[in-house]
Amino acid sequence: MAATPRFRNDADAASGAGPHRDTAPGPDATDRNHAPARKHPVDETLPPLKMFTGGLQHVAAMYAGVVAPPMIVGPAVGLTAKETAFLMGASLFTAGIATLLQTLGFWRIGARLPFVNGVSFAGVTPMVAIGKDRGHDGIAVVFGAIIVASLLGFLLAPYFCKLVRFFPPVVTGTVITLIGVSLLPVAFNWSQGGNAKAADYGSTTNITMAAVTLVIVLALRKLLRGFLQQIAVLLGLITGTLIAIPVGITDFGAIKDADPIGFPTPFHFGAPQFEIAAIVSMTIVMLVCMTESTADMLALGRIVDRPVDERTIEGGLRADTLGSAVSPLFNGFMCSAFAQNIGLVAMTKVRSRFVVAVGGGILIVLGLVPVAASVIALVPLPVLGGAGIVLFGSVAASGIQTLATAALEKGENALIVAAAVGIGLIPIAAPEFYHSFPEDLLVVLDSGISTGCVVAIVLNLAFNHLGKVPDPQPSEREQGPAPADPVAAH
Repeated sequence: MAATPRFRNDADAASGAGPHRDTAPGPDATDRNHAPARKHPVDETLPPLKMFTGGLQHVAAMYAGVVAPPMIVGPAVGLTAKETAFLMGASLFTAGIATLLQTLGFWRIGARLPFVNGVSFAGVTPMVAIGKDRGHDGIAVVFGAIIVASLLGFLLAPYFCKLVRFFPPVVTGTVITLIGVSLLPVAFNWSQGGNAKAADYGSTTNITMAAVTLVIVLALRKLLRGFLQQIAVLLGLITGTLIAIPVGITDFGAIKDADPIGFPTPFHFGAPQFEIAAIVSMTIVMLVCMTESTADMLALGRIVDRPVDERTIEGGLRADTLGSAVSPLFNGFMCSAFAQNIGLVAMTKVRSRFVVAVGGGILIVLGLVPVAASVIALVPLPVLGGAGIVLFGSVAASGIQTLATAALEKGENALIVAAAVGIGLIPIAAPEFYHSFPEDLLVVLDSGISTGCVVAIVLNLAFNHLGKVPDPQPSEREQGPAPADPVAAH
């Protein structure tokens, strides 16, 4: 019985509340506790080998997710294969920095939980819309928008953490679902070859390789156990690439030009540029990321038996936004929590945040070895497309799991989801729907994630908060711990 209060005190200290100032040891402190307070498992260090293998496992579970966004954005804005490989290395490096900020932290920055950060999928579609076919200028505008949006998010963190009740499962579930659904067309494009102008685009060879990779990933996920099951996507990519070599669709060009050692030169693509429409779009994405991270922290706190409070959420959001603000300096993108790693913590029962910190260090090392990053460029797009169907589809499935806890039978929750998902799907189902709107508005409107998120938030406020008389019965408040449940299912 005494262990729980001691863990909660540790949680307060980890979230920035400082050491136990209000529980200074008195003459009867030993009698009261009957034993010296031990560290919470979150704050424990493990033997070096377990720390390294545990950290490597976290990296393996999220590696494909980190390199996928730059692989989408790079070709979309017109970068070469070598430049795209550079972006992937930079994304690994900045993901490592963001993870260290989150796990180790300083001052009031960092949740100090086993929390992995990486490039957010939520920003992919808006970034493509912002920089499409603009080359280095497009990337510079993307980076400028991320910096401003991240700094705004950092300033909002102390206030945003108090607004958790306005982001119930009906909102977070809708947003996560739209993220996955919005990315699935990317996987379909990859499966056809990625370049619509190529002669082999949509060929039976490309689609067959995508299908083979998909089957391999599903089979590995079914047959393997433990750590190997967690890296089924990565193993599927490796196997699919090996099969693709004799088929003749593997390009070794990028790895030939890559340097064995390198550093992501600050502002490699030029100084950041600032455009209002791009900033507005990425600010909406930042709010989406903050919403996701809040839900992830609630879930992770429950899994590691360290319930989070507003202070912990504030520190976690500050780490997210600070990491995202620093990321463009080293040519990286917006960072947020990786929910699949929360599932890994739940499965392995390894709760030490220092294990994840080691994983962050591994990511930094990988980012400093461009040839390692360029190896990922060997993966043919059809192979990546087959794995991407599972990767992106699992994000959508997570959103559906969240919506399953959203009490859709109550009030107008089903209507909120219907309107938000419907409007969010417009850019996917009818890409030319907004063709007559001003260019500046298209940056926001062409992102189903951004528009769907705004609609879900506004409708949830209108139907579930404004003018509603509070019900004294606590059983009616389904918004309590619900945001944590579905994310934990990852």
